[in-house]
Amino acid sequence: MSRKFSAGILLYRFRNGELQVLLAHPGGPYWARKDEGAWMIPKGEVEEGEDPLQAAKREFKEEIGFKVDGDFIDLGEVKQSGGKKVHVWALEKDFEVKEVKSNTFTMEWPKGSGIIKEFPEIDKARWFSINEAYRKILKSQKPFLDRLVKILNYDTSKKKYEEPNKKKKTLLDFLRKETSRINR
Repeated sequence: MSRKFSAGILLYRFRNGELQVLLAHPGGPYWARKDEGAWMIPKGEVEEGEDPLQAAKREFKEEIGFKVDGDFIDLGEVKQSGGKKVHVWALEKDFEVKEVKSNTFTMEWPKGSGIIKEFPEIDKARWFSINEAYRKILKSQKPFLDRLVKILNYDTSKKKYEEPNKKKKTLLDFLRKETSRINR
């Protein structure tokens, strides 16, 4: 039996020195009135034999409607409360999300009615300051925010980005070294 897991991409950007992340709100009636602790990193299941990063890119496109590429930072894997493993990469990218173009799913709604309705997998996506993201994101995905903050050397109490150690040649060199260290 193959091991099922999901892969996702956590976009981040800086606005006026403040770290922001892009989170998605799941669609469907269960999530319709939920906000705090309901947002998530855009992710989806990795198909048999599929490269996890490629799956994460595919899922981001399917759920958010944008293709992303660049120098990804591996944030590693987390086991969610239901037992499913999720692997996430971070990517610095800045774009405005006005409308999400997500895949859809069908389900009986209202339950027991015999009526099948279609809902978007993701009904909206939004940029949040890192501190607000900690309140909005699913509890099981908070470790990914912790890892991003640590890799970026971002002080959440000051809400300002601090340059990495001057010995590092560039921010990208620093991020690669930190990612390597965390994944050991």
